[in-house]
Amino acid sequence: MQTMTGEAVATRFHPRVGAHLVVKLKLNGKAVSARSTDLSMAGLCLQGEFPDLADRVTLAIPLPDDKHVITEAKVKWREAGRVALEFAQLDWEDMFALARFLHPRLP
Repeated sequence: MQTMTGEAVATRFHPRVGAHLVVKLKLNGKAVSARSTDLSMAGLCLQGEFPDLADRVTLAIPLPDDKHVITEAKVKWREAGRVALEFAQLDWEDMFALARFLHPRLP
């Protein structure tokens, strides 16, 4: 897809919603808490600096009803104070839990 000026525009297959959740990351064998800024079916964005964050990380995302989505994710990009993670393959139960959380929050 291109803009009217011919610039390339990145397209998203999964819309993001604001989600200020406290996510647990596994860094160097320790659990570290981080706050998300948004969430989609494909990944999430975290606030903060994570100098020990490898290219792949295990994370736990708390959802209502005491459900936690636990998955691996890879770092898509980093910028000052933020990091975007893309989920590895989710199982069906985790996909449905994310969809139930996201659906009522979509614009």
